[in-house]
Amino acid sequence: MADPTRYSPGLRRLHWWMALLIVAVYIAMEQRGIFPRGSAGRAGMMQAHYWLGLLVFALVWWRLALRRSHGAPGITPPLPMWQAIPAKLLHLALYAFFIVMPLLGLATAWTDGKQVLIPFTQIAIPPLLAENEDLAHRLEDVHVTIGEVFYWVIGLHVVAALYHHFFRRDDTLRRML
Repeated sequence: MADPTRYSPGLRRLHWWMALLIVAVYIAMEQRGIFPRGSAGRAGMMQAHYWLGLLVFALVWWRLALRRSHGAPGITPPLPMWQAIPAKLLHLALYAFFIVMPLLGLATAWTDGKQVLIPFTQIAIPPLLAENEDLAHRLEDVHVTIGEVFYWVIGLHVVAALYHHFFRRDDTLRRML
């Protein structure tokens, strides 16, 4: 029987899998520099970054469908409005991030003439955008800026969960465990 005080088991699993994937996406991008430009290791890190990001993109739709069908349990005790509104905005920003960033990443790769290979093959996804170096640089700037901003947004999400658990002592975090 489902626990009405917690998110559904599927939503909880997806939350934590996506959290791990986001960490892996950032690691793949941040650590690509350990390999020299043009090396197979660097290309592998880039491909891992692409595919982990696309996996996040696929999972967010499943997560949204589950959220729509199962809803969200209320927080006990309920949040005051000054906390409820920013919490809602933060979650909307996270979902937007999960959707927009992979699309920006693909658009950047394609306009920069880079291939997005199907994992463990040399088969590339056909590009849907023509090469355009100027557009690629602008898209990359936006992608990088959003990625850097989201270090802070993700950090705020974690800090807020810990604040609710240890200081406010509500069930915000326990609903996702």
